[in-house]
Amino acid sequence: MKIVLLGAPGSGKGTQAKQLTTRYGVPQISTGDLLRAAVKAGSVLGVQAKAAMDAGRLVSDEIVLAMIKERLAQPDAKNGFILDGFPRNIPQAEALDIMLDKVNQPLQSALLIDVDFDSLIQRLTGRRTCESCGQMYNVYTSPSKLDDQCDKCGGNLHHRADDNEETIGNRLRVYEAQTAPLIGYYKAQSRLRTIQGIGDISDIFSAVCKVIEELPDVVEFTLPVVEDLTSGITAKARPTAIKTKAKTPAPAAKKATVVKATPKKAEVKKKVAVKKTAVKKTVIKKAPAKKVITKKSTIKKKAVTKKTATKKKVVVKKKIATKKASVKKKIATRKKAAAKKSVTKKKAVVKKKVAVKKKVIKKMAAKKKVATRKKTAIKKAIAKKSATKKKVATKKKVIKKAATKKKVEAKKKSVVKKAVTKKSAAKKRVVTRKKVALKKKIATKKKMATRKKATSKKKVIKKSATKKKVAAKKKKGAKRR
Repeated sequence: MKIVLLGAPGSGKGTQAKQLTTRYGVPQISTGDLLRAAVKAGSVLGVQAKAAMDAGRLVSDEIVLAMIKERLAQPDAKNGFILDGFPRNIPQAEALDIMLDKVNQPLQSALLIDVDFDSLIQRLTGRRTCESCGQMYNVYTSPSKLDDQCDKCGGNLHHRADDNEETIGNRLRVYEAQTAPLIGYYKAQSRLRTIQGIGDISDIFSAVCKVIEELPDVVEFTLPVVEDLTSGITAKARPTAIKTKAKTPAPAAKKATVVKATPKKAEVKKKVAVKKTAVKKTVIKKAPAKKVITKKSTIKKKAVTKKTATKKKVVVKKKIATKKASVKKKIATRKKAAAKKSVTKKKAVVKKKVAVKKKVIKKMAAKKKVATRKKTAIKKAIAKKSATKKKVATKKKVIKKAATKKKVEAKKKSVVKKAVTKKSAAKKRVVTRKKVALKKKIATKKKMATRKKATSKKKVIKKSATKKKVAAKKKKGAKRR
């Protein structure tokens, strides 16, 4: 499994990558982790990266690709890898494809975890992380029961400083401008798979696993013609194939030759078009010569007509004198008509201006309505947010009260249990003492009884002995007699 995880900030790439590593035993390769580890270890690449960061520059793609190459050489990456956070743009993706092709570990697929804009903002603004165990919570969707403490280990929950709407909006805009074009890049190569990142984490993970298990054995795509950043040599465009199970022959190089041939045809067409336009231009330049000839002929005709006109002027002047009176009358009538027309025109202009003003007023009113609607919508959204915040605050208070009540009850129970245990222990001690005293009394009684028996036996024996002695003395006395 050799995949790249794509998705906007907060889409859950890191969470899914961790679960995939535990299930498939494949390492998650994050460029941020690689940079930090290299700088900490003080390697050659780490020193170069630290110099760039100290100078306020971004770490170059050459250094990042070299770090990825070193990481893929480790034994745990033989069965595959999961790239998270790289590539971020199309040039990086092209350079990565060339580098992986040289290492014989081409990408199998790019998995896009798709989440809408509003859900991302809600996830990121409400995100809380445990400082000790790293457990993730969300104020809106999955809050902790102990408010500012982790349910698992009791550690403090941390809210990142950059998890606010302004920085999140900027991060999403940067993602749309730079990283989102990668979707089209991998889609054109038939290596893109999309998973909806909304719902429970377990459901999303099962969907991801299903997509991974359904990936084809061989994916064919053409490498781009770009400079290999790891070696500085320009790579040729050639088709490559990802082989996961069965070894199949690489596809024929006809696609690459077709791609190279098409630009030549286009260039030939462009040259032909340029030649045609040049021919047209020359034709257009020759055309004005005919116009010059026609102008000369018209000038000659005008000169002839002028001569004839001067002869006729004398006759015409007499006729003009007679017609002037009628013409003056016509001019007066025309002036009156023109005055009437100007009045009507002014009225029409005034009407048009009034209509235009009405239209402008209507547009302004419509704009004001739209602005008021937007303002009301924004106010409603702010009110909703404040209401949700208040609800969350009330929920937190209720949870706090419940937690404090539980703590108090638990303390009371523990105190009662301790008192009960103490009393029971004291009772047990008294009982044991009484038992011991009874046992001692019984033992002393038995000893006294045994002693009495012994003394009584001794007395009996002494009495019998004394009796025997007396009898013996009596016998001796009787014998003597």
